[in-house]
Amino acid sequence: MQISRLHYITDSPALADLACQGGVDWVQLRVKNLSYAAWEQLALDVRQVCRKHGAKLIINDNPQIAQAVGADGVHLGKQDMPPQEARAILGPDYIIGGTANTFADIEGLVAAKVDYIGLGPFRFTTTKQNLSPILGLEGYQTLLAQCRAAGFEVPIIGIGGIILSDVEALRATGLHGVAVSGAVSGTADPAAAATQFLTALASLPTVV
Repeated sequence: MQISRLHYITDSPALADLACQGGVDWVQLRVKNLSYAAWEQLALDVRQVCRKHGAKLIINDNPQIAQAVGADGVHLGKQDMPPQEARAILGPDYIIGGTANTFADIEGLVAAKVDYIGLGPFRFTTTKQNLSPILGLEGYQTLLAQCRAAGFEVPIIGIGGIILSDVEALRATGLHGVAVSGAVSGTADPAAAATQFLTALASLPTVV
């Protein structure tokens, strides 16, 4: 299964469209405090955008919504449904990702056979409540080294306040890629910002 190097997180179909125009092919819909019906309609709108651009759609937190709208997968936070339960609901063909902050988290997600891991946060971010302890560059270096020593091969995505100038150092730790929200959404030209991230990620070698 191909896991993209740039994961774009949004709650806006319009911003998803702009990011996809810039080359994004992996959109995670993350919403909070919406009714099921409103969440489902928003997911359908973003799915339409993703289908137009050939991008994958990942639903945050909610396997039922992912299944109902025909998304490509689900991303589960540390307080959400266990990956094994989501797999039982969705079956083998859906992408399932999980959130980690510690090596113990990573071990649990590897054992649960997730398809990728979102590891963070890199730095403080206002886009997420109840933030886990900040990892910083040294935290990623330590955790990715532990993963290599353990023989873990699951793609790991850095997340949490990441900006374009962080990409080179983060990829050097062995991360597969990065997830961004504000660094694309909060710019005057989200499509151009997405392209810049993709260019930076593509130009760097993968640590083995």
